[in-house]
Amino acid sequence: MPPIFFILENQEKHICERIRQGDQQAFESVFKTYYKYLCAYANQLLTDRDLSEEIVQDLFFQLWQKRNTFDIQTSLKSYLFRATHNSCLNYFKHLKVRDSYTQHVLNEKQRIEDSYEEMGNLSELQAAITNAVDKLPPERKKVFMMIRYEERKYKEVAEILGISVKTVENQMGKAMQFLREALKDFLPEFIILTNILLQVFSNKQ
Repeated sequence: MPPIFFILENQEKHICERIRQGDQQAFESVFKTYYKYLCAYANQLLTDRDLSEEIVQDLFFQLWQKRNTFDIQTSLKSYLFRATHNSCLNYFKHLKVRDSYTQHVLNEKQRIEDSYEEMGNLSELQAAITNAVDKLPPERKKVFMMIRYEERKYKEVAEILGISVKTVENQMGKAMQFLREALKDFLPEFIILTNILLQVFSNKQ
């Protein structure tokens, strides 16, 4: 029996047409034939097996979702491997953008803190923050302290306190809203700082 790749290459036009028409059996045939090879290829680029499988699964999901416009100009095998390669590159680009944004947030936070320290107002701000935090309801304060000072993630806090992640998210949102209101008399830079902190907290989910 000829290798399965050879069979698909000779029948791929017919198989692609069947996929365009919504033939699940044809789609499953392509999936079963190429899935493990595409995962192995993605893993060579990402060195993360779980992530590689996730990317390849998403590739096939998108292929099926857009099956009505599925049209390839090269061989099916070449198309799938190139698409996998591009998906991996897009993942790296996403990481670069995310890391760049995170660094920007940290730099901006440090800049604002430095500006307050230069003006001799940092201790006053810290005292105001401490005073405002002490006024939070006990459970809300506990959530805020665990995330802000212990640097725990939302999911971890939820597990420790025996509550849902959504509840942690709501408590943190209300805490930040209260702090912004309590500290509204300070300079605009502090408002910027609280907004930056809120962005940092949202990334902990």
